[in-house]
Amino acid sequence: MSDTIAAVATAPGGPIGIIRVSGDGAARAVSAVFQPKNGGSLVDAPPHKLVYGTLHSRKGAVLDCCLAAWMRAPHSYTGEDMAEIQCHGSPAVLGEALAALFANGARQAGPGEFTKRAFINGKMDLSGAEAVQELVTAQTAQAAQNASAQIAGKVGGTVQALRDSLVEMVAHFHAVVDFPDEDIDPFLFEQAQEILHRAAGTLYSLAESYERGRVIRDGVPCVILGRPNAGKSSLLNALLGCERAIVTDQPGTTRDVIEETVRVGPVLLRMLDTAGLRDTDDPVEKIGIERALATANGAAMILAVFDGSDMLSDEDLMVIARSHGRRAIAVINKSDLPDALDLAKIRRHFDHIVSVSAKTGEGMDALTKLIPSMVGLDGAVFDGSIITSARQAAALARAAERCEEALFAAQSGMTPDAVVMDAEGAIAALGEVTGQNVTEDVISKIFENFCVGK
Repeated sequence: MSDTIAAVATAPGGPIGIIRVSGDGAARAVSAVFQPKNGGSLVDAPPHKLVYGTLHSRKGAVLDCCLAAWMRAPHSYTGEDMAEIQCHGSPAVLGEALAALFANGARQAGPGEFTKRAFINGKMDLSGAEAVQELVTAQTAQAAQNASAQIAGKVGGTVQALRDSLVEMVAHFHAVVDFPDEDIDPFLFEQAQEILHRAAGTLYSLAESYERGRVIRDGVPCVILGRPNAGKSSLLNALLGCERAIVTDQPGTTRDVIEETVRVGPVLLRMLDTAGLRDTDDPVEKIGIERALATANGAAMILAVFDGSDMLSDEDLMVIARSHGRRAIAVINKSDLPDALDLAKIRRHFDHIVSVSAKTGEGMDALTKLIPSMVGLDGAVFDGSIITSARQAAALARAAERCEEALFAAQSGMTPDAVVMDAEGAIAALGEVTGQNVTEDVISKIFENFCVGK
């Protein structure tokens, strides 16, 4: 038996609001607040079919004319009896409708409780359930595509197949040991090595994809460095496609860190425009420069901007020094003006150089094509195989290590039980990914950061 939960599943302020209800008492609760126009009850209608009717308050007053659908267990998102009411997005309507549902036996759903029930009822594995939140919060089409494939079982299917092969190998070993008089094929090290080698390679590949996954999910902190009037703010505006930063001929216009987010292909850049680097007596500008240097230290990428129409200055050398040994692109700005910059000196310090005009847009395509390759997403396939969960990545890495240890034991001629012990450790770690070997505390922690109604 499961209690009945209800929640608004759409963001506030939209024209349409969706209320979700799930649990053993969903039929009674929804029937009490929604009346089909053609009479009868919503649960008498065919499942998964939208029905037109009226939504009522606790006192029976009509709140809205809307649509509702009924889903009978186990053929629903949660695997339980479930209903969705699609009404207008008025906070008053949604609030009164929820109050009516609560008065008829439902309670407020907790964060991620619908998806948690879907996991518990076997509608998806834990990796797929985690991907639901990734899909809800995705900020690029590629992130959404990757999360959607994981919900469909891309990671879970791969991991489960590897886990099954290891379980079969271990079970074979135990059968040989426990039933020596039975006609069972002997435990073969060659077969075990093949299974372990394949598993270790796949698992390491999945675990290592997390670095790209973190870029997909969180974006790349990218700082724009340069001397005053090199065109940093103009470059930010060109990337954003709007006039976000103030641009003037007066040096030192930008005095604080300006933060904006921009999508560059599959990459989400968290852009940080900073004060121009130079020696100054202005105390406010000094603070801005200190913040610029601190921001550069914490950034994952640097766009080092140089004025292509002028010679290198001491301030430019400060920019070069801050960019040395970092993931950086030298952006030679003002390509619409006559060249004066000695590019040979720039090439000695930067592997990647792009000439642009932030004013006219010339060269911006080349810059935006280069950025994805700098963070390892150039040509990436977003088919769900890129891990975006630190928890999953850690478990996959542990499983890969145990497979590698088991493989070493098999290749070194150790006894089969040494191989099996490490293989069982890998099986346990893989169970953390799929949800077969996790505690209730871990499950609760995963879902506590979900959106309510999901």
